[in-house]
Amino acid sequence: MTKIKRTAALFAASAAVLGLAVPAATASPSTAGDAGPPRLHWTKCEGKGLDPRQECSTIEVPMDYADPHGEKITLAFSRIPAENPRTRRGALFLIPGGPGGGSLDQPSGKGQKLPQEVRDTYDLIGFDPRGYGRSAPVSCGLERGDLARTKLLPWPGPDGSVTENMATARRMSDACARNGGRLMRHISSADEARDLDRIRAALGERKISAWGVSYGTYVGAVYNELFPHRTDRFVLDSNNNPDHVRVERAWLAAFEAGAEDNFPEFDDWASRPDNPDRVADTAAEVRGVFLRLAERLDRDPLPWPGADPEELNGNVLRQTMLDSLYDPDDYPALAELILAARKGTVPPAPQAPPEAVLQNVTAVSAATLCNDVAWPRSAAGYQKEVTESRAKYPLTAGMPRNAAMCAAWPYPPKEPAVRISDRGPSTVLMVQNRRDVATPLSGALKLRQALGRRAVMVTVDSTGHDAYLDNGNACGDRTVSHFLATGERPARDLVCE
Repeated sequence: MTKIKRTAALFAASAAVLGLAVPAATASPSTAGDAGPPRLHWTKCEGKGLDPRQECSTIEVPMDYADPHGEKITLAFSRIPAENPRTRRGALFLIPGGPGGGSLDQPSGKGQKLPQEVRDTYDLIGFDPRGYGRSAPVSCGLERGDLARTKLLPWPGPDGSVTENMATARRMSDACARNGGRLMRHISSADEARDLDRIRAALGERKISAWGVSYGTYVGAVYNELFPHRTDRFVLDSNNNPDHVRVERAWLAAFEAGAEDNFPEFDDWASRPDNPDRVADTAAEVRGVFLRLAERLDRDPLPWPGADPEELNGNVLRQTMLDSLYDPDDYPALAELILAARKGTVPPAPQAPPEAVLQNVTAVSAATLCNDVAWPRSAAGYQKEVTESRAKYPLTAGMPRNAAMCAAWPYPPKEPAVRISDRGPSTVLMVQNRRDVATPLSGALKLRQALGRRAVMVTVDSTGHDAYLDNGNACGDRTVSHFLATGERPARDLVCE
């Protein structure tokens, strides 16, 4: 069975731009450049398979930027120096997706996929965001069952009820409040952007460039809003709706459109005569096969020993569908599950990440999503939305409008969400696939409109999440690489067929 992307956080690959509008007095501590950069101690990075050139360091930053002289936390970051010192321009920050992901090892990984002229131009900088990995990690100490993907993404009951979702939200939020510690209240997209500026200052860089992917595009856009004159060349790859009122709620809702945009591609693939995992004879039949099977599994789940949860029900099938649509290479995972379940069997259970990793990812995801913006708390309101969504978008069965953990989050947001604007230097190149299940084109176009003259957008006629050097095409990759290496963007928005 093809490996499904199960380590993604609550909205694996929500890529948008979130930020918090803060007064100058609040933003100024994170510029930390007045006294000069601190002396960094670089050491060999821990971990397997890392490039021997990659080195790691740490800095201390305020836990609460409103109290810059109060308690500190430690951030871990890494670098691989530019490969040609004569052409070095500065630092390229690799801003990870999530929320609930890190890029500490990415200079050795995805950073090495960058073309030579880009690697010659920049130090590649990775980091673990606050609360994650080696940067003051947090955990909510959740029950094992609450770490399942079908709990983190709020799939309603088989009958569309949200009652269990509201109970799950209360139980998980209570655990985070009880076990997460003080830092849980200070994990947000704006705090991550401020942390990036502290790392910038520690590196002695006047400006930074960045490649933000998925949720990392949101952090990149927030940084661009809070520190506009610290930005050099910013690539935002796989972008989401910047609605400052709804923020992550809008990203979750986007799965409705994303699934509809992408499922026809699976239809075509799963009906090819030469496909060993062929699901149906024609593309038009595949959707019906999937929906009927999901309904059957709602009524009569199959035992699935070793899986999490240990049954294949309708929502597990639907979640596998979403996970598989992130990348066409993962289509076999969904097809094999459909074929097995139709026979009343199951494939081998996919291996889940270690519980400690799931606990950490879930805690950072929850804190970010819930601290960024206040979510509605009315069960009746969610029920109405879920009922409407199930009728209009049967593939996602109401999940995108349902109550996540944030419906019972005990803390109010510290700040209002940042309104992404067209004010500031024109330093952004957006790249976006036409068919992206997690960050659909419709949301990316809203970000493009918000940024106005600050951005140029490359729309790539490809399928899957993550466009640049992954699921895009040669035209899009060439355009982004040229921008990073030279600073030259297309004169206007571009479509790469």
